[in-house]
Amino acid sequence: MTHRNIYMTDELQAIYDQTVEFVANEVVPHGDQWEEDGKVPREVLRQMGALGMFSLRVPDELGGLGMGMLASATLAEALGSSTYAGFDVTVLVHTDMAGPHLVHSGSPQQHERWLPGMMSGETILSIGVTEPDAGSDVAGIRTSAVKDGDGWRINGTKTFITNAVYGDLTIVAAKTDPGNRYGITMFLVPAGTEGFSVAKKLDKHGWRCSDTAELVLDDVWVHDDQVLGTVHRGFYETMRNFQNERMVLIGMGTGAAQAAIDQTLAYTQERKAFEGHLYDLGAIRQRMAMNQAKLDAVRSSMYHAAWLGDQGIDNVKEMSGVKAFGAEAINQIMYDCVQFHGGMGYMRETPVERMYRDARILPIGGGATEVMLEEVAKRSMVGGS
Repeated sequence: MTHRNIYMTDELQAIYDQTVEFVANEVVPHGDQWEEDGKVPREVLRQMGALGMFSLRVPDELGGLGMGMLASATLAEALGSSTYAGFDVTVLVHTDMAGPHLVHSGSPQQHERWLPGMMSGETILSIGVTEPDAGSDVAGIRTSAVKDGDGWRINGTKTFITNAVYGDLTIVAAKTDPGNRYGITMFLVPAGTEGFSVAKKLDKHGWRCSDTAELVLDDVWVHDDQVLGTVHRGFYETMRNFQNERMVLIGMGTGAAQAAIDQTLAYTQERKAFEGHLYDLGAIRQRMAMNQAKLDAVRSSMYHAAWLGDQGIDNVKEMSGVKAFGAEAINQIMYDCVQFHGGMGYMRETPVERMYRDARILPIGGGATEVMLEEVAKRSMVGGS
């Protein structure tokens, strides 16, 4: 479809259209099998890399397309049309949650070594911040790294790490300044590094075709050239990317919610009931209209917050707000879509059943709703930004 969106340029529309076509042809026919397998085939990711989908946010001078947050929002929404959120998040963790750390903080040598593979889909990235006792509270991580010769020795555990079971490179956050709550450093840890292992492939409620790991770092030694960014400044480098992470989660949710609305409208207009069709019932018709209105508001707010970021304007309040409101709204939309499918909405053969499960993580991942609302609240006080 053509967006009624003041931020949508011809170039962004082309990205949207190309991505929607790709997922319709290469993802939707195979998604059910990927859900069973618990992984997205590497060949599909390489195809996306060849089409330039992994290069949107990489600067021109580093071989990418040099685009901004609006491009990521567009890609995320288009991916959401697949209705397989596990596929969507596999891509977006690579491109927009882990990838920006390498782009923004990497040295020329690190860029030369890792960026070509990241853009081609040969090297799939994950971001290892979350721990059993530290989720939204990044500063609360316990994984530690201690200087050891011309390198560092890392010990700790990470959990809920997407792409880390089958991926190639994990960006690991570790405490390097014990006396400073925010004294965190990021490290590049390739799969297969001695002492770095997948303790468990996690079994999830939704996002079934994405791989999610519990990781153990047992006396993992990395060289100084594997430090990503500035020592002790990893917390702030992580915070820098949070708005992007929040945005793409809402973007993929928006694409999925639109697909769910479209499918539900089609179903209710065909499903016979009470000597007519379900859509003839005003309660259903008006609820779906309200759902579309809410989703349009979420979409517009997301693109506006992305535009602010591209202008260099602080968008923490706006992006936190759309993450909080959008995640809750998308879940309500999915609830209604299951409800209006009736018994079929509860069956695994119906896409809305899967999308309903997949959406539940949105108010949790990338910063829980309650944390997002605190971000908005403290910026809404008199004198706040």
